[in-house]
Amino acid sequence: MTARLAAMPESNSTPNSTAESSPGAEIPLLAATLKAAGDPLRLEILRLLSQDSYSVLELCRIFDLRQPALSHHLKVLAQAGLVSKRREGNSLFYRRAGNSPLLLQLFASLDQLPLSAERALSVARIAEERGEASRRFFADYGNRFREQQELIASYSVYGPQVAQLLKPGRHAIEVGPGEGEFLEELTSRFSTVTALDLSSTMLERAQAFADEEGLRNIEFVCSDTRAAAARPGSADSIVVNMVLHHTPEPAQIFRDLHTALKDGGQLLVAELQDHRQDWAREACGDLWLGFTPEQLTDWAEYAGLVNGRSVYSALRNGFQIQIREFIKP
Repeated sequence: MTARLAAMPESNSTPNSTAESSPGAEIPLLAATLKAAGDPLRLEILRLLSQDSYSVLELCRIFDLRQPALSHHLKVLAQAGLVSKRREGNSLFYRRAGNSPLLLQLFASLDQLPLSAERALSVARIAEERGEASRRFFADYGNRFREQQELIASYSVYGPQVAQLLKPGRHAIEVGPGEGEFLEELTSRFSTVTALDLSSTMLERAQAFADEEGLRNIEFVCSDTRAAAARPGSADSIVVNMVLHHTPEPAQIFRDLHTALKDGGQLLVAELQDHRQDWAREACGDLWLGFTPEQLTDWAEYAGLVNGRSVYSALRNGFQIQIREFIKP
């Protein structure tokens, strides 16, 4: 394993970036971009893809369209650099792209518009289905999860590095404590700790570890991150170790945890970088095949957090881990 402490890498340029284009080329490029976005349905798609990724089939359900019709709109948006696509197993997932000043203004205006009630209901149903798939995995395979997880990255790989970035305080939250190992780090640095997990099976395993180690200052809560957001400004530090790739809406996690943090509080995220080892879906219940550093940065900034320290580790089995710190200003 190799590790490095690094600043956040700069985002790659997109087809919409005009930094290196000549002044004469900007107007045709702008016209093409506006033409691609100049459709009510395509604007709705861009609004939906502001933070979360959706597959083609999910988008067909949300917009009540047949796949050929939706694929045409996605192709137009992709050719204009307004969306990017990524393969997750057998499905293509799309998310919004583009970082030129014009697009940032367009996106800012779009994001102020609410989804229709019908669209919002479809989105909520898809999120619930994703979450239910994750819950079923941990309910059925919780006893084998540690064995399978160590095929990717054992706790010893990332746990000590996350602990080095911790800032002591009064209250900490760990989202998805897994087997409970990191709770020992938290209880030694904070007066009170909340262990939050959507899976009752995994929460029971974490509680068993805490009982065995005599860790008494922990509250165990079986819920998602909305429970943390329901206590705004309560946490000095929040830790999310190898959890985001199991969650149906990673972007929502950042928004909820921003609410739960105190001003000046830190969010520490240990997560897989994007990979193509699809076996992890069935073996470990992964919903996502990791994330690029830029994705985490985008979600954090959209939620109102700013970048802190970063550690990147390459493992011998081909996986890479990113450990990221985000601060609530």
